[in-house]
Amino acid sequence: MTNVRRGHTASILSNGKVLVTGGYNNNIGDLNSAELYDPSTGTWTTTGNMNNVRGGHTASVLSNGKVLVTGGFGSGRYLNSAELYDPSTGTWTTTGSMNNARIYHTASVLSNGKVLVTGGVGNIGYLNSAELYDPSTGTWTTTGNMTSIRIVHTATVLSSEKVLVTGGRHGDILNSTELYDPPTGTWTTTGNMINVRMSHTASMLSNGKVLVTGGWNGNNALDNAELYDPSIGTWTTNSNLNDARYYHTASVLSNGKVLITCGTPNEHDCLNSAELYDPLTSTWTTTSNMTNARYDHTASVLSNGQVLVTGGAGSGTLNTAELY
Repeated sequence: MTNVRRGHTASILSNGKVLVTGGYNNNIGDLNSAELYDPSTGTWTTTGNMNNVRGGHTASVLSNGKVLVTGGFGSGRYLNSAELYDPSTGTWTTTGSMNNARIYHTASVLSNGKVLVTGGVGNIGYLNSAELYDPSTGTWTTTGNMTSIRIVHTATVLSSEKVLVTGGRHGDILNSTELYDPPTGTWTTTGNMINVRMSHTASMLSNGKVLVTGGWNGNNALDNAELYDPSIGTWTTNSNLNDARYYHTASVLSNGKVLITCGTPNEHDCLNSAELYDPLTSTWTTTSNMTNARYDHTASVLSNGQVLVTGGAGSGTLNTAELY
């Protein structure tokens, strides 16, 4: 990449290119730069800068092809600003600001085209609030509050169109999970995970179940995984990963397997290992190690089936990228 960065986002555009935005550079701080990866040439080019420097933000590809970036932290403050990237012009425009400034939140594109933002931490502390962005009006409206306050949680859009939120932290690490119902704008609790966890991953499998992997329980990195069955609202344990890890990535491949990359096993080291989960056998197998150990990176499944991993922290902040 042109810039070293961690805590950034990576979004696959309708033209197949990958848009990387913002993040943090250990040498110069928060970034507003953005760049594009072209899989057909394997090269990076810079594109228009965001209006705000930001890291720990979210990026969502809308049905109109534009990318909505929300919140994060920049210039010494929590942000409630949002902006839109237009791939046809390579430029950013500001859009309506969120009701709450927030970082370490989630953003989920719903089937109606709206974007649901949940939780995080901001100027008023840890949040259980949620709000909706309407691309047709460029405005935000509040929706029902989550049952639990939480940061560094996950949000997964289920085949039922409900949104499953799992774990995270509010003082204590959480094992609670809840469901958002878009037609009613309300939250209901569902089965608790077996393990408390934050900074984990959640992946929607082709069979409709959700695979949660790794994370941090307040004392240790986790090597366990569990499955959520939406049809009965319960969790079951699964076979363990080969490496305990958090701040890793999980990517659902075209063959249905899930690729886990890197992460950290503690507060000091990082991993270069990768492994694959096979939903048909519920087993994990190691695959080749990455060239660079890293955490707080991104992983994007390209249209050609390859997985692009970018940046993160390792031996300093990284600008390296590699393909699986």
